[in-house]
Amino acid sequence: MTTTEEKSTLMTGAQILLECLKKEGVDEVFGYPGGSILNLYDALYECKEIKHYLVRHEQAAIHAAEGYARVSGKPGVAFVTSGPGACNAITGIANAYYDAYPIVVFTGQVSMNLIGNDAFQEADIVGITRSCCKHNYLVKDVKQLAHVIKEAFHIATTGKPGPVVVDLPKNILTSKADFEWPEKVKLPGYNPTYEGHPKQISRALKLLCNAKKPVIISGGGVLHAGAKEVLEDFAQKLHIPVTNTLMGIGTFNPTSSLSLGMMGMHGGYAANLSVSECDVLCAIGTRFSDRITGNLKKFAPDAEVIHIDIDPCSISKSVRVDIPIVGDAKNVLSAMVNEFDAEHYDINIEEKSKWLQLIAERKKVEPKLSANSGMLNPINVIHKIYDITKDMDAIITTEVGQHQMWTAQLYKFDKPRKFVTSGGLGTMGFGFPAAIGAGIAMKDKVVIDIAGDGSFQMNIQELATCVDYNIPVIVAVINNGWLGMVRQWQERIFHKHYSQTKISSPDYVKVAEAYGALGFRVEKEDDIEPVLKEAISSRKPVIIDFRVEPFEMVYPWVLAGESLHNVLLSNDCPTNKN
Repeated sequence: MTTTEEKSTLMTGAQILLECLKKEGVDEVFGYPGGSILNLYDALYECKEIKHYLVRHEQAAIHAAEGYARVSGKPGVAFVTSGPGACNAITGIANAYYDAYPIVVFTGQVSMNLIGNDAFQEADIVGITRSCCKHNYLVKDVKQLAHVIKEAFHIATTGKPGPVVVDLPKNILTSKADFEWPEKVKLPGYNPTYEGHPKQISRALKLLCNAKKPVIISGGGVLHAGAKEVLEDFAQKLHIPVTNTLMGIGTFNPTSSLSLGMMGMHGGYAANLSVSECDVLCAIGTRFSDRITGNLKKFAPDAEVIHIDIDPCSISKSVRVDIPIVGDAKNVLSAMVNEFDAEHYDINIEEKSKWLQLIAERKKVEPKLSANSGMLNPINVIHKIYDITKDMDAIITTEVGQHQMWTAQLYKFDKPRKFVTSGGLGTMGFGFPAAIGAGIAMKDKVVIDIAGDGSFQMNIQELATCVDYNIPVIVAVINNGWLGMVRQWQERIFHKHYSQTKISSPDYVKVAEAYGALGFRVEKEDDIEPVLKEAISSRKPVIIDFRVEPFEMVYPWVLAGESLHNVLLSNDCPTNKN
């Protein structure tokens, strides 16, 4: 028979969940309540250790959790209700999955006895998210809840990071059990490899030392591993130039003579030609997206390829690899540096010097402006944002489109976790809620979302979240009146058939004022600096409507399906089909 003293130790599933979050060091979450998770929100009402941020759309909750994770290095957490609430979260979950950031999403679900009966606000979230998350759970026993949550955080943050979904039937949140926190996780089928194989490391090191025209690609895995410093040390010792993917921005000093900048579809001329012509390619923490490889048949055709990645599934998935190394980027690079120092390898300095001289000349090649109507040029706006904020240790987020590529090209990010953008999924509407999450994680930092007028309108309602919590995010809207990147493709590839890409916007100054934020409009270059400085000093939510040239194009540009060697630098360059 259960005694009164034993009964008092029991907790509801909702209370157990919150205790688990405390154990994991979670003190801030994002979410939106609903019927199936009201018991969780009732428990949250009594919980003073965890601050909840109420968004205005579930997609924004997930993006905010990811923005929080990106800049802090800690897992982001979100709560959403069942059915439409959980379905609205899918885009955010998929975004975190493709860009490999750790979030744990708790979704409400109808009670276990109703699952499969088409109950009100029921959706098969485990089935829906199976292809777009690292792992998911349907909790069927409240006694297992603490173990599930411990595993969820472990899986989200180890190996290649990613989102984990925990689906919580309503009866699990109301059922009671003793709270038992598991100190360790035992998952026999999940044991990420962190140390590279010594023989493979030696083979790769010797190949790079003997190479005449080597190139390193630095991807998002370098950021996750905290490997920036060891990568820079390694590149300097071996005299190897480094290019980065979009997700790898901030992992190598952009002002270094060895930096090639970003590669790929809108990557630099020198970066793309160097990758195309290298004899040894060392890719670190990248999955070789089609946006960086171009035509796979012509990608680095003469190179022997070394691929270092903690995810074995990413190796040889797209690009043939000669020396695969499964392991953590920092650990593998550290092992290479240690062996290089201990064995005093010869690095073929004469040939590498010739290669670096050629690269230095190619780095002088710049794209040309496409339009000159006398209006404010978006490229100049982003240059000015960089000039004003470069010494502020600012965090820059972006939406998706032309403004995103200009930011990646022009803003010199010299530290990791300062650039927050959607890469793999390319999610319009990501940047603003991600900026909210980043601003909450780093409350003393200047946070600017460089947005397009199309993308910003997809989650514009989150101005209410910003104002409610006084999160001083600045939204710099590069307002060209078009879905700019799609219009660019239509101009170059579809014979200027501008089908459904002209877009209208509200008066952003009035919108800002209606929500209780500050609003500015900028149409002249002389006004950029004073308006930006006023916005930054205000420490309030701000929208700046930059009315810019509508027909500016993003160059360099490698057209889809073409070789990286075919880099277009202006509208005057002919389109050469492969």
